[in-house]
Amino acid sequence: MPKIQRAVISVFDKTGLVPFAQALAAAGVEIISTGGTAKILRDQGLIVSDLSAYTGFPEMLDGRVKTLHPKVHGGLLYIRGNAAHEAAVKKHEIKPIDLIVVNLYPFEQTIAKPNVTLEEAIENIDIGGPAMLRSASKNHDSVTVVIDPMDYAEVADQVAQKGYTTLDLRRRLAAKVFATTSKYDGAIANYLSKAFGTKASAGEKTETLPNELQVTLPRAQSLRYGENPHQNAALYGNFADYFKQLHGKELSYNNILDLTAAAMLISEFDGERPTLAILKHTNPCGVGQGSTLREAWDKAIATDKQAPFGGIIAVNRTLDAACAEAIAEIFSEVIIAPDFAPDALEILQKKKNLRLLKLLKSPCTSDLQIRSVGAGSILAQQPDSKIIRESDLKIVTKRQPTDAEKRAMLFGWLVVKHLKSNAIVYVGSDRTLGVGAGQMSRVDSSRIAVWKAGEAGLSLKGSVVCSDAFFPFADGLIAAAEAGATAAIQPGGSVRDAEVIAAADERGLTMVFTGVRHFRH
Repeated sequence: MPKIQRAVISVFDKTGLVPFAQALAAAGVEIISTGGTAKILRDQGLIVSDLSAYTGFPEMLDGRVKTLHPKVHGGLLYIRGNAAHEAAVKKHEIKPIDLIVVNLYPFEQTIAKPNVTLEEAIENIDIGGPAMLRSASKNHDSVTVVIDPMDYAEVADQVAQKGYTTLDLRRRLAAKVFATTSKYDGAIANYLSKAFGTKASAGEKTETLPNELQVTLPRAQSLRYGENPHQNAALYGNFADYFKQLHGKELSYNNILDLTAAAMLISEFDGERPTLAILKHTNPCGVGQGSTLREAWDKAIATDKQAPFGGIIAVNRTLDAACAEAIAEIFSEVIIAPDFAPDALEILQKKKNLRLLKLLKSPCTSDLQIRSVGAGSILAQQPDSKIIRESDLKIVTKRQPTDAEKRAMLFGWLVVKHLKSNAIVYVGSDRTLGVGAGQMSRVDSSRIAVWKAGEAGLSLKGSVVCSDAFFPFADGLIAAAEAGATAAIQPGGSVRDAEVIAAADERGLTMVFTGVRHFRH
């Protein structure tokens, strides 16, 4: 492998740039660069040639055209040792470019900004960068391509020692480039499809789902195993942007499923008074609110004292010592909080394996929810982010709900939304009382919720029953009334709504319809 003679460096992200360029220069590599990158390198005393001088063609169109030139792409793409290629580049005075150091305009960071305009987004679509990266990567037998500053050290070390890089390294770097540019193009395609809108094939309704879905995510970490020990698993994506692990052993596949469900639920209570949720197998088994987190804990765990063992706990406030002491009395897998008070950390870190995660930002995003369904297919949908407020409640019974009942309805509606269907939850104004989830029959879910409340010694007299979908028959509501419920919240929409409403009126219940269903499969 011939020594690396010439490198083109043009980067948006300047992390680690100067030491890397200094190492290349020390190895005798000629550096060609553009714009801001060239200025930074010159300011550090490095000898740098302007790309426009190298190509003999000036930058133009506000920098849109600077690297799209035969002297750049010819120098990257020609096959070394191929007689016809060697003759062509000699004829056209094209010199070899052996190393490309390029990273891309920050398209994804740009569109993540609030109120970003379409024009701003389009200006951050990189053209020359991906073109050079793809040319270099295609010809990785001869050309080294670096897109990630994390690879600078390894490349610099090999160039310093040998004057060139190994084929193994060049292959790994080329594969990384194609993965990165694929993700980059996918983000652009998804954004523009959503921005421009697509027409549903069966009508004129504007859709917000892309006609073609691009999904490319970096591997964040390998996992010990999947749902079961015989299954391999890994975590992909930007998990670390949302969660920071402060303590405990490595997260498992099931931990991640559970803790993200917990974070989604507790994020519903942002800005509300202290709230604590306990989840098991992605289902909330107890949620409470109080003047303190300790009070919220007492209410949440009172719902079910058995299920929380080995569960996930999430809070919407900085976790304090008083609450930490109470939590420490049982075995938990993960605790999630916006922050941990120092004395709370001291208490909880005594448990070696307990995983403590700081919630950096809400995981409730506008990103599509994606699920594999086998057969080479995936399902994609918008997140269930619909918020129901008091003004949205449609009172359908003769009796009007009291203020306390309304508070309980809205509280319970946020909880039932996060239970697996069929879902029934009995609540007070600030706590769950009985939870039934994931049953084939809505009546069965109600029976489980009533049984759970009885096991916990909690009375359902005066409670509100919440159902994630409509009661298909009056029997479910009648069972709730017999259990002690005096109010109900449900979507409505059944062909037997009139029968259900009549059953509520006969028993003096108040009932509201939300018009929104919250199935969770």
